[in-house]
Amino acid sequence: MLLLVGAVPADRLPLIIGPVSLSERGIKIDGHELPINRGNEAMMKAASLICQEYGVDMPVGMVAGDIGKREGSTAIYNHLAANLPTMGAKVMTMHYVMPDLKLNKKVLATVATMQENKPLMIADAGSMYVAKAGGDAKMYDVFTPDIGEATFLADEKADHPAYTRGFIFNMEDDVPELIRRAYAGGNAPRTMFVKGAVDYICQDGEIVDTIREPSIETMEPIGGTGDLITGMISGLMHAGRSPLLACRIAGRVNRAAGELANPTPATQVEEILRCLPKALEKVHKELGL
Repeated sequence: MLLLVGAVPADRLPLIIGPVSLSERGIKIDGHELPINRGNEAMMKAASLICQEYGVDMPVGMVAGDIGKREGSTAIYNHLAANLPTMGAKVMTMHYVMPDLKLNKKVLATVATMQENKPLMIADAGSMYVAKAGGDAKMYDVFTPDIGEATFLADEKADHPAYTRGFIFNMEDDVPELIRRAYAGGNAPRTMFVKGAVDYICQDGEIVDTIREPSIETMEPIGGTGDLITGMISGLMHAGRSPLLACRIAGRVNRAAGELANPTPATQVEEILRCLPKALEKVHKELGL
């Protein structure tokens, strides 16, 4: 089972858990419709589309409303800590959740008890921040930072992206060095996808693939495209692809979908999501899959 975890910006939405289904406006979980804008909803729809295309079980979504008051995120952490071993997750993606070092450690303590049943774990956004801040990056299998987040991973002294030291933050033009520093400091998992004008795919501290084309400048201001990559990697791993191959496919599909959508700066991420099936078919042919 693929478990997709995250908070959504909705007041008074309780913790809900259930299979994700696709709707005209976005996704549905346990009867609750969540419209697509960006963030967890976009990630979950991308993962669901990949699962649908590969003919595997649809993911299970676990969400709660959180508008910055932490109630929803706290409910997520506590439920995972208490119930993860019995949930049957083989792959788990933790995305936008308010960082809480103590509660995340509690979840990881539960994961550590699972031994042979430990799920493959993907983290992005707030869940990646708290993993790095706690020195727990190696508990995970994949991180999907953008370049700004990569500077945080590269700073062994920073415990929050806002506290990344200036000399490292100004190294954004030297992504290979940021990657080297992140691995050297133990702040990266085995596989990492660094999103940017050039995408870098890393394995065991080495850059093993870069994706440059097609280069579509109008995709840069469209919020949520990075969330699609995280979702696609999740779906691909659920479909049995290795973390490395999942990254290679997802990065190329994201760019191909952007090209098919012919975006402008006003394009919404939902328009790119509609192009994912055709983009996946195109990338399969290119890679001979």
